[in-house]
Amino acid sequence: MISEYFMERFGLTKDGADNLIKGILYTALQNISFMLPVGLYALLIYMWISPLMGGEIIDSNLGMFIVAILIILGIIFAFSWKQYHFVFNTTYVESENRRINLGENLRKLPLSFFERRDLADLTATIMNDCTDLEHVFSHAIPQLLGSILSLILVAIGMFAFDWRLAIALLWVVPVAFIILYVSKKMIYKGSEIVTADLLECGDSMQECIESIRDLKSYNYQNEYLSKLTGITSKIERSRIKSELMASAGVITGRVVLNLGIVSVILLGSYLIMNGQVSIYTLLIFLIASATVYAPVENGLTFLAEILMMDIKIERTKEIEELVIEGGLKEYSLDNYDIEFKDVNFNYDDLKDVLSNINFTAKQGEVTALVGPSGGGKSTVSKLAARFWDPVSGKVILGGQDLSDLDSEKLLENFSIVFQNVILFNESIMENIRVGKKDATDEEVMEAARLAECDEFVQKLPEGYDTVIGENGELLSGGQRQRISIARALLKDANVILLDEATSFLDVENESKIQKALSALIKNKTVIIIAHRMRTIANADKIVVLDDGRIVEQGSPDELIAQDGLFKKMVDLQNLSGAWEI
Repeated sequence: MISEYFMERFGLTKDGADNLIKGILYTALQNISFMLPVGLYALLIYMWISPLMGGEIIDSNLGMFIVAILIILGIIFAFSWKQYHFVFNTTYVESENRRINLGENLRKLPLSFFERRDLADLTATIMNDCTDLEHVFSHAIPQLLGSILSLILVAIGMFAFDWRLAIALLWVVPVAFIILYVSKKMIYKGSEIVTADLLECGDSMQECIESIRDLKSYNYQNEYLSKLTGITSKIERSRIKSELMASAGVITGRVVLNLGIVSVILLGSYLIMNGQVSIYTLLIFLIASATVYAPVENGLTFLAEILMMDIKIERTKEIEELVIEGGLKEYSLDNYDIEFKDVNFNYDDLKDVLSNINFTAKQGEVTALVGPSGGGKSTVSKLAARFWDPVSGKVILGGQDLSDLDSEKLLENFSIVFQNVILFNESIMENIRVGKKDATDEEVMEAARLAECDEFVQKLPEGYDTVIGENGELLSGGQRQRISIARALLKDANVILLDEATSFLDVENESKIQKALSALIKNKTVIIIAHRMRTIANADKIVVLDDGRIVEQGSPDELIAQDGLFKKMVDLQNLSGAWEI
């Protein structure tokens, strides 16, 4: 029951919740073991003051006390070791599992999710939020609940010793926690504001780094840095405000705890004057107050931290609970034709991006998507790979509705070359091997040769083992795009999507790449997006899109003869080719 609550409340695994419970128990036992020296100290005081209270003289045995001290130290060490194991070790294992689970969930989500979601936000959740939660599970929760549990056990003993002084000592504890808990909404609101400000700062920092060349070229860096300074100052203010909200409840609770000592002194003095308790009993309760209140004070701080972490727990659980698209993992295809049937699409119920799209990209043919910018070409290609599902209508691959297929399994049939190439801070060899993880070095180099990479790679200091920096920063745009094409050649899938695949290449290299692509696309389904008319001159079929609708489709010769939008685009490019400066 308790384990299930922790799993639901904090998003823990079954093992993590079970180990947290064990950690709480050992934290309570550790707290109690810390009180054993106080008991030994109380015994020593009793031996000293017994004669003063009219009792008999008790002989102190130094050896007995040394043995008792060693036993107590052994108990403290044993409980502390077990507490560390079940709290810290398992916390870091759970943190590892949490990050892996979040990554797995994100990996299985449709790619459309990442176009709607702020990537800096996701990164902050996986890295920063999980790091903050590590401290909560390694310190706050075990210490808070362990303190409460040990306090209950000690309170039972105190009530057995003298119920009146026990009430005087402990009445402040629930009052202190109630005071802090009342401020829960303010603490949550403050944490929410801080989180939003941190995300805004992260976005701005990332934007600044990515656009630093543009900022410098337009002498705009001082203005942008001034904006960043304002954002960081905003974070400072929101953090101070959030900390004040939390600390106000903690400090008030600690002040209330001090009233407990006053209560014990006043009540104890009254009971001594009436001969109902001894001075020794009062001393024991005063000594115990320091031991009892110390974990309670820590507990107040940890409770405030837990309340502040609620927003981070919700953020991680949100990713864990995202709906992962299902679909068939095992299926058969009649062929690799891609058919769009009455497809309509929009983003988040906004204006239609595509309306009534009907065409078929046949296997063994090259189907080109052309048209003015914003016409819907890239959206069509994304629907073809099920990055998105249409609002209505169907996209069919080889007789199978894409919405019925597992999107991850589906992409095994696709090689995609995007206009914006993403490379990794790895060697050229490993960047190309992304296309086929088990490819041999010879296969990688053959794909690189076909993609016209071999010439520039041989000039690099370490050839194919050269590490190319973050997102291939050491390479030119054309070189990066050729590596992307090499990936597609290496994967050798049956459906090829080319989104401005040669946009960064000069005329000479584009001609060479066209030869490589000719080998790649043989007997495959090819959908190509291009603005250069010569890139699609040999396409089997051209689909012209304008404002989300198909306005023309057919072979290049047929569209030229129609004297429509396609011919106008061809004429404009021919005219621009004759421009002189």
